[in-house]
Amino acid sequence: MFNESLSVIKLKNILLVTVPDDPGDDMIYELQNKVLSAMEKYESAGLILDISSVNVMDSFFARTISETTQMVTLMGGHTVVAGMQPGVAITAAELGLHLGHALTALDVDSALEMLNHNLANAV
Repeated sequence: MFNESLSVIKLKNILLVTVPDDPGDDMIYELQNKVLSAMEKYESAGLILDISSVNVMDSFFARTISETTQMVTLMGGHTVVAGMQPGVAITAAELGLHLGHALTALDVDSALEMLNHNLANAV
């Protein structure tokens, strides 16, 4: 059963997911499942993962985000991780977070522009 506070919003061929400020391990795992299910269901070309509310990143969260971005790539999609706060970026670097082919953006607007640009050039 999916947590009702986790939503995957479809914007044309892009999915937008906003991660809550203090996601527990179960919520992060549910988020991954929701994203992958929505990628398949809507045949989405991209994902924006908005983590601007997240203040703390632990190793499970970092690993799951990394795996999710790689899984989206394997499903033919592009990912932009948006809104990473400075403290989270420091922790992510210390944990050795690798996002594969995912891009990063300062905010959701920039992420949407990046994805639209990349998708337009991919055609």
